[in-house]
Amino acid sequence: QVQLVESGGGLVQPGGSLRLSCAVSGSIASRYIMGWYRQAPGKQRELVAEITSVGRTYYADSVKGRFTISRDTAKNTVYLQMNSLKPEDTAVYYCNLGRLDNYWGRGTQVTVSS
Repeated sequence: QVQLVESGGGLVQPGGSLRLSCAVSGSIASRYIMGWYRQAPGKQRELVAEITSVGRTYYADSVKGRFTISRDTAKNTVYLQMNSLKPEDTAVYYCNLGRLDNYWGRGTQVTVSS
């Protein structure tokens, strides 16, 4: 059973930074695209960033230039470095394996507020 566990969320002031981690059990993650999504209260879950098995990246327009997705294949971990955070970045952040419905973590809360 593949498990994804997110960590690194918290409360941060506008303009601050956080680094999210998503640890994936087993070595399966290295073969798949990995994505970070977020869901704010009352809104649909949206894609934030993706990274392919060969390191190509995609970012939503709202986070381009501020967020960076990366992966450490040896550690089966995907990261999301978030800089210049804004209140509208407040959401629960989830990681996903392979764009597959069955492979989601439980999420980590990010709150950007002064």
